[in-house]
Amino acid sequence: MKFLITGGAGFLGVALANALARQGHVVRVIDDVSTGDPSRLDPAVHFTRGDVNDVPKLWSLLQGVDCVYHLAARVSVSESILYPREYNATNVGGTVALIQAVRDASVRRLVFTSSGAIYGEQPEEHVREDAIPNPGSPYAVSKLAAEYYVNTIGALWGIDTVILRVFNAYGPGQPLRASHPPVVPAVIRQALSGGSIIVHGDGRQQRDFVYVDDVVSALIAAATAPNVNRLIINVGSGVPTSINELVATVGRVIGKELTPLRVTAESGGVSRLCADLQRARERLGYAPKVSLEEGIRRTVEAFRASGA
Repeated sequence: MKFLITGGAGFLGVALANALARQGHVVRVIDDVSTGDPSRLDPAVHFTRGDVNDVPKLWSLLQGVDCVYHLAARVSVSESILYPREYNATNVGGTVALIQAVRDASVRRLVFTSSGAIYGEQPEEHVREDAIPNPGSPYAVSKLAAEYYVNTIGALWGIDTVILRVFNAYGPGQPLRASHPPVVPAVIRQALSGGSIIVHGDGRQQRDFVYVDDVVSALIAAATAPNVNRLIINVGSGVPTSINELVATVGRVIGKELTPLRVTAESGGVSRLCADLQRARERLGYAPKVSLEEGIRRTVEAFRASGA
């Protein structure tokens, strides 16, 4: 098959592009390199530097493509609070530009990578796809708005659309932003460097940490799965883990007892957020294989190998 991946030089994009290339598919990537690293892409992947709002460039890349993966997005919850207009322009405007180009190029299917963040605070321990969204940040609002555009315009123009709500993905190659970095690589870096392990809130808030290879398996399945048109599907580990448990797991893996420095003046976010995976199992044959401890071990090894 022929694929186009927007945001394909980012953390998930590189993992997906390289996996598809290893399977022998033709893979094209577009990325503006604002946070991505194209040097991590397999040499077989065709890379183009560009913005997802550049419709003429998208047209040229979409010729003959069977399926588009839309991963291009701004992804920092904290940053979105400061810059909501920019998040709307990229995450919503870029999605509309892409799906318009997809229509004009007669591409069969669009797989959109959304986020578990759109659920916000929920009463259930494991949240299902039919839960009422309760977004708590401009980032979450932008992903929810993009979901509505994807499914509404897809229905109007006859494009197969599949939405995957990915929870807290982590693994080797995840970038460490200078401000508000993702929690897993931040804890690992602090632990390996001997720095303070900063935990916002009391650390009892629970998240669903899912290893990058498991996310890629769901993305690949979504390209060809039957009877998934217009569906929203959770992708996570299905295992709730507190931030305190995450810190303890990192400590076990590196062989060091870690003492978190708690910043109780700042919110740790929603109290719990974990995926119900029944739909993913039934529609994608999805079964996460990498436990948190094993995933942390692989990520630590990658940190050490890179000298980070």
